Amino acid sequence: MKLILAAVIAYLIGNISFSLIIGKLFYKKDVRDYGSGNAGTTNMIRAFGAKVGIITFIGDALKGIFAAYIGKLLGGMDGCYIAGILVIIGHNWPVVLKFKGGKGVATTVGVMLYVLFVPTLICFIIGVSIAYFTRIVSIGSLIGVCLSPIAILLIVRPFDVKLTVFSLIYTAMCLFKHRGNIVRLIRKEERKL
Repeated sequence: MKLILAAVIAYLIGNISFSLIIGKLFYKKDVRDYGSGNAGTTNMIRAFGAKVGIITFIGDALKGIFAAYIGKLLGGMDGCYIAGILVIIGHNWPVVLKFKGGKGVATTVGVMLYVLFVPTLICFIIGVSIAYFTRIVSIGSLIGVCLSPIAILLIVRPFDVKLTVFSLIYTAMCLFKHRGNIVRLIRKEERKL
């Protein structure tokens, strides 16, 4: 029962859209009406600038940290993993926004910072560096997230099956949400920031 409660709470936390809240509160605009139509950090940067985008990223990351924390309180590490996946699902497919959310990178980073701080920080720095030098956020996001399961395999001892499966699930969600970006990257048509 506690695991179900953790899942429900985490999904609802994921439904909190900082991009929409900030856009409507301070600009009286819906970020989904701009750029890619996505309710996430990159589109916030395109629509309202870098500072607003960074604030959005921090907000989305914090909800990942908070949901993972609640999950752990309710159900230990199993609860943490379940809540971690559900908060990302809530961000990506929020019922309050008719299932049109962001791509989940910031929330994933938040969850993983709580679960495994050092490996996540390394992957995050690599991803941000790639995005900075290429000016393509999606490639930095994809590489940063996809490096996470590899970092876990290399760093975590002894081998943790649940943690590894958890990392593969959120990586698969990230790849799925970025499928359009992947196609554009292959065609060399992805927009630079």
